Amino acid sequence: MRVELAYGRGRMPVDLPGDRTTVIEPSYVDGLPDEAGAIRRALRMPTGAPPLDSLVRADQTVAISVCDITRPMPSERLLPVLLAELSHVPDEQIVILIAAGTHRANTRDELVEMLGAPIVDRYPIVNHSAFDEDMLVHLGEVPPRVPVWLNRHWVDADIRITTGFVEPHFFAGFSGGPKLVAPGLAGFRTTMRLHDAEMIASPNARWGVTVGNPIHDAIRRIAAKVGVHFSVDVAINRDRQITSVAAGEIFAVHKAMAERVRRSAMQGFDAPFDVVVTTNSGYPLDQNLYQSVKGMSAAAQVVRTGGAIVCAAECADGLPSHGEYKSILEARDSPEALLEMICAPGHNRHDQWEVQIQAQIQQRARVFLKADGLSANDVRAAHLTPTNNVEATAREQLERAGPDARLCVLPEGPQTIPYLAG
Repeated sequence: MRVELAYGRGRMPVDLPGDRTTVIEPSYVDGLPDEAGAIRRALRMPTGAPPLDSLVRADQTVAISVCDITRPMPSERLLPVLLAELSHVPDEQIVILIAAGTHRANTRDELVEMLGAPIVDRYPIVNHSAFDEDMLVHLGEVPPRVPVWLNRHWVDADIRITTGFVEPHFFAGFSGGPKLVAPGLAGFRTTMRLHDAEMIASPNARWGVTVGNPIHDAIRRIAAKVGVHFSVDVAINRDRQITSVAAGEIFAVHKAMAERVRRSAMQGFDAPFDVVVTTNSGYPLDQNLYQSVKGMSAAAQVVRTGGAIVCAAECADGLPSHGEYKSILEARDSPEALLEMICAPGHNRHDQWEVQIQAQIQQRARVFLKADGLSANDVRAAHLTPTNNVEATAREQLERAGPDARLCVLPEGPQTIPYLAG
């Protein structure tokens, strides 16, 4: 059986035994035949909010939160339609905020790729920084003990608009909606509490769960505290075509879009698999190892205890070099020791949540990584096993598991989330 894995900006073909292999892909949904028309209709006939053009007066300031380069959000196609509805507002009164969370700032070339040159050249654009105290405003706290620090441009705007795309998220339930406020536009102290060891360890902090998930519950409270006047969420297929769009009141929109995405992107199975081959959905999601833990997490949902995960993620941006992910990985000599360190009282470091999730996965299965952007030593230093050949490694692990062993493939990685039903 020939399967093509999403890898970097291309595909990686592998040949696997058809009689023992299950391929799990999102139910392919065709792109909308008229994306611009569908977006325009959603903006003019929103759910639970006035039409966008009548919501905003010409004398008001507007802040628009958009995804950063690590997300495949089709902002370059959505924003021109949205901004056309705000044509009565002077350009200088509109600011586009890159909801980078604790990620690095996006370069001009990346902004052009994300938003399109006409928008980059015309409107004020601000890369949010969670670490710049002058950029942040303190707004008290929300349960459970989450300090609320948010971007000053966002808080000060008369009208606040989020734009996001909805997909299952490995510990926040679903992306999009309120995540464009926090952690997207949040300060470091807010993000650290949302992502600390206690929150990440919750059994409800997982794919597809929002209500009752302590992280998503807190994110919704933060969005409600400052107020979001209008929200636009889209769903996309593997070709980055928009398959669905909704606009209006942020929580109603996000709930509806999450349910639509759940039907196409999550699939239940009765028994675990011995070997799972996964990706991180190709570029831009597999730019670094930090992001690629999501692909491993998708695989971990259906791998048997003691099984093997084989992950293909290009990691062209390395581990990456920024943040503390690398230094935390290097602080201990095993996943078990890393978990013990992270869960110790008082331990709270940037990026520890990704290491915690990775180590939890490694408690369940051995993880192999194919990453052309990393050396074999880099992969070993991350406590993973390097491989140069996904196909050969998958076949070897399948044979090692025995004649009745089964293999699962996630060619699009976390765009499809399998789970064990019942």
